Amino acid sequence: MSRSPRPGRPPRSTGAVPGEDPLTDTAVPATGTADRDLRSFIAGLPKAELHVHHVGSASPRIVSELAARHPGSKVPADPEALAEYFTFTDFAHFIEVYLSVVDLIRTPEDVRLLTYEVARDLARQQVRYAELTITPFSSTRRGIDERAFMDAIEDARKAAEAEFGTVLRWCFDIPGEAGLEAAEVTTRLATEDRIRPEGLVSFGLGGPEIGVPRPQFKPYFDRAVAAGLRSVPHAGETTGPETVWDALRDLRAERIGHGTSSARDPELLAYLAEHRIPLEVCPTSNIATRAVRSLEEHPIKEFTRAGVLVTINSDDPPMFGTDLNNEYAVAARLLELDERGLAALAKDAVEVSFLDAAGKARITREIDDYTSAWLAG
Repeated sequence: MSRSPRPGRPPRSTGAVPGEDPLTDTAVPATGTADRDLRSFIAGLPKAELHVHHVGSASPRIVSELAARHPGSKVPADPEALAEYFTFTDFAHFIEVYLSVVDLIRTPEDVRLLTYEVARDLARQQVRYAELTITPFSSTRRGIDERAFMDAIEDARKAAEAEFGTVLRWCFDIPGEAGLEAAEVTTRLATEDRIRPEGLVSFGLGGPEIGVPRPQFKPYFDRAVAAGLRSVPHAGETTGPETVWDALRDLRAERIGHGTSSARDPELLAYLAEHRIPLEVCPTSNIATRAVRSLEEHPIKEFTRAGVLVTINSDDPPMFGTDLNNEYAVAARLLELDERGLAALAKDAVEVSFLDAAGKARITREIDDYTSAWLAG
């Protein structure tokens, strides 16, 4: 998010390094004019983000405000202390910390505040459209009224579009660790006309993959797809390629969240490329959760060499000390992209989004106009 500076960014294990530039992996003062220009180009580039989580996008300022509203939580109210709190030992530890932040969302007012401020941060990064992954089960089981929850996110969505120009749409996801009860509740909230929010476009599955087989959720995805929602489950982030196959075969996935392990299976890569099923790639997240050991080992290069469509996303940006602009800079370095390459990446995200055709055309024109003006200048 073109966010204001904050103290205490996480150490190297999170993928965000104080004083380092993702374009060069060297100290910022040593970067050249070309790198500085590319960072400036990214900062102004109109974008779409397709894999970003609602609670996981709570900035340190908002987390601190929520912690102060609800004293007694183990989440620190000091923004500086949050940097250490958001340093993860593995994926299981990340889930534990994530759920502790979820526990701070206790009222419809909390939901509205969080949603609106996430939109503000997205707008600062020139994000014109975002599909925000929301886990309504986590909030409604903690006592927030279902109708009040939906009203809160919709009120924030409409206010954000009017005030910032950023269009938000929702992906409701099942928290896999909560089992079939969560699947039933999430499916009901996503498919019943009396409760389903206007901005809902897709249906997902998140949380841990290990010990949470994808096929058990098939009936719920079948119901969601029948109700007109698009299927976008997480798969292959911390498990092998077979989890991605399960998501394709059983959950009718149209895009795959992460899909990191797909690189191990040439047949899977060929299938993804042939059927133009995009991977929602989140490089810094994969390092932070230890799904990938280092950025240099990230499989994004294998994906693109195989002809697989990729989109660049930030996942849970403040928790990982990153934002979407930083992730584009990471992609530029790993894929050796110039301004035209980055613009093409941004247009791919728009094209595979679930925005209507007119909205896609508008943002694509804006990307082209911005890039042409930049190169001419």
